[in-house]
Amino acid sequence: MRWNGRNRAFLTVLGLGFLISRFAWGVQYVDSPPLVKVVHGPVGQVQKSASVQVPLITWGGDIATILANGNARVTAKGSIFDRLGLNLKLVREDDFKKQVEAYRRGDTPYLRGTLGMLAMASELLAGDPRTKPVVIYQMTWSSGGDALVVKEGIKTVSDLKGRTIAVQAYGPHVQLLTEMLRDAGLSIRDVTIKWTRDLTGTESTPAKALSSPDVHAATVITPDALMLTSNGTVGTGAEGSIRGARILLTTKTANRIIADVYAVRSDYFAAHRDQVENFVRGLMLAEEELRDLFKNKEPRLKDYQKSVAAAAEILLDSAQAVADAEAMYNDCEYVGFRGNVRFFTDQNYPRKLSKLNEEAQTAFASIGLIGKGIPLDHASWDYERFKTGLKDTAGVEIQRFDKERVASVITRKQQQGTLAEGELFSFEVYFQPNQNTFPADLYADSFGRVVELASTYGGALISVEGHSDPMAYLNGKKQGQPEVVLGRIKQSAKNLSLTRAAAVRDSVIAYARNRGITLDESQFAVVGHGIMQPRSGICGSDPCPPKTEQEWRDNMRVEFRIIQVEAESAVFKPL
Repeated sequence: MRWNGRNRAFLTVLGLGFLISRFAWGVQYVDSPPLVKVVHGPVGQVQKSASVQVPLITWGGDIATILANGNARVTAKGSIFDRLGLNLKLVREDDFKKQVEAYRRGDTPYLRGTLGMLAMASELLAGDPRTKPVVIYQMTWSSGGDALVVKEGIKTVSDLKGRTIAVQAYGPHVQLLTEMLRDAGLSIRDVTIKWTRDLTGTESTPAKALSSPDVHAATVITPDALMLTSNGTVGTGAEGSIRGARILLTTKTANRIIADVYAVRSDYFAAHRDQVENFVRGLMLAEEELRDLFKNKEPRLKDYQKSVAAAAEILLDSAQAVADAEAMYNDCEYVGFRGNVRFFTDQNYPRKLSKLNEEAQTAFASIGLIGKGIPLDHASWDYERFKTGLKDTAGVEIQRFDKERVASVITRKQQQGTLAEGELFSFEVYFQPNQNTFPADLYADSFGRVVELASTYGGALISVEGHSDPMAYLNGKKQGQPEVVLGRIKQSAKNLSLTRAAAVRDSVIAYARNRGITLDESQFAVVGHGIMQPRSGICGSDPCPPKTEQEWRDNMRVEFRIIQVEAESAVFKPL
């Protein structure tokens, strides 16, 4: 089992700040009141000192911050931050409650966490205009470090309805769960939540809670997911696994939900905007430098080893934990300059800051984690000012899926009748007889949902599956047409369903393009089922005749499936 950055990050998110309230099967559960009722103490001015304190958490994204500081806790001479006129003291603080308290006291002007964490703290921090957070930088997306593990009988996210799920209170997975439920057409009120204090390693964790018979799913870090599922297969009940448990999905699939960010106090931003801007510039430069170190490890081995060892020492308390530091780096996706421009300024981007914050706060308010939603301010940077010294400021998005391998996987699943396996979500659009075009004005709601899901689950495959009306075939058989004619009718229906599915896919991509959104065409796989999966069912080896006009119309449809393909490792190519 490899180390994951979130093993430490948020281990004791609120320390003793909330009450352990229930015990079951040795599991300690907690209450989860709003942070405004948990964090107390006066708000102070930001302390003046020789160095500015900056928090880190144990997460792969923070390796770039350490590199920018000269691979040191205190800014080293000649480092990126030093050249930008900054003098910083990096302090690892994985207890978010302590971070918030230090931020309010003025020990540090910076706050480091996930966007969901900031959303949960925004009501508290907006209570004083000095501490209202200004989001200044997106570091990474979680792209494999976090997972949803489920027990037997849960095949899709929709199957969570009425079930009990264990989640760390105030942790990074609250937003992950609420987003997944929403995308399945559910809300947080459709499930029962059991809150745990810690994320891993104690008796109060989601992984521990999953051993209870009344808990059906848990949001966990990937190392715990591998343990619970016998190394990512199906749990056998041995060596800490849960019999029948499996990973429903990870953030390798749902790779646009958990965003790691930096925020700064409003009063400090107003007084020291130039320093904050240089802090962000330094992070961007360090991100590119770190990317180059990992890409060119051998020719730059000395620099690479120095950087990774320093990260291991500062984040993991051991300079020898190099393999663990490398694993942390691979658990996240740095967004860089282009990702920040998109996240903060692209009003058409489906996963922009304001959209994620609104989604999170709406869900959090519905379960009492916050009293009301508050918009998060951001720095409104002039990003042209950041381009100096950066290399990756332009270019096109590359295809993330291998089309040939995707086609092979889809063909195999279609032949085996297993397309529904790995399905996370699905929905359908309907068409009229003889319809071959799908105008956006008629299908805007459905197309918009596809765009949203494709953007949120960038590591998932989207199958577009066409179905045809079987009446021509059934009438031909009733009239006694020879098998060769019936075969032609069946093949023609299959070809037509494939053509319609392709037309729908193309219409969705055009719909997105017209709104300034670029979808990756390689993420979509087109399938033509013809008449062999009718809504009216199969009678023997043929489609059952529709009994009503509605059954007849329901056969004329295109189905979208969002499919996890993490097991097909050669299909998806992470950016």
